[in-house]
Amino acid sequence: MFVMFAGFFIVLGLIGLAAMIWVIYDVLVNQTRMPDVEKIIWILVALLLGLIGAIIYYVIVKAPRKYEKPKDKNEEGEIRVY
Repeated sequence: MFVMFAGFFIVLGLIGLAAMIWVIYDVLVNQTRMPDVEKIIWILVALLLGLIGAIIYYVIVKAPRKYEKPKDKNEEGEIRVY
């Protein structure tokens, strides 16, 4: 019985670790318009809260694309193809 729960918590820990890495990567690479102080706060949230912090980050920042650089569009609103 203990082994079953241990495996569950190992998997949950790996998912939490992956979520932390995703938030830190996304903050540093994709959120180019986010102020530096806010980047530090989101990295700390990810490190301290793990999976819950990643869910909060997704809902507040990532889903509405709050700080992401807009796609390159021409005057008609179409995306340019190079």
